[in-house]
Amino acid sequence: MSFEGSLRMTLRTGKVVLGAKETLKLVRLGKAKMAVVAANTPPDKKRDLKYYARLSGIPVYEYPGTSVELGALCGKPYTVSMLAIIDPGDSDILELVRGEE
Repeated sequence: MSFEGSLRMTLRTGKVVLGAKETLKLVRLGKAKMAVVAANTPPDKKRDLKYYARLSGIPVYEYPGTSVELGALCGKPYTVSMLAIIDPGDSDILELVRGEE
């Protein structure tokens, strides 16, 4: 399954938190299983996310599209620069990202 398909399945069957502030908070606390960041996220926010994710041992997937495209993929009418996956549900998204590392 593609990343997009896996993310849709996660949104349907798992628990996902959208937004930079909440994602950074969950990653800092080590409560996220994975983080996704859009390619056009400001460099300082991206750097913070990757730093805290490395400390917590949380994989980060850099989505190649923009925050507008990531928002559309999530079915939202607004931009989504980051999201945290708390529970992948029935999707294989964690295995997909681990396979890329």
